[in-house]
Amino acid sequence: MKKTQVRSRYGEKASEKVGKALHEMKRGELKSGGSGKIVTNRKQAIAIGLSEAREAGGKVPRQKAR
Repeated sequence: MKKTQVRSRYGEKASEKVGKALHEMKRGELKSGGSGKIVTNRKQAIAIGLSEAREAGGKVPRQKAR
């Protein structure tokens, strides 16, 4: 029987950046890039963390086209 190798979708840097963004959101320190408002949405905080990881050269899949 063939064994398939499973690779992770996100790298270690992505995990660190997302975790940091979520902690900042919980403390009320995370601000959105466009308007500068404080982020309260969990999904938005994750998106900001992934974006920072992309900029830092981490292993993150590319964004879906809108």
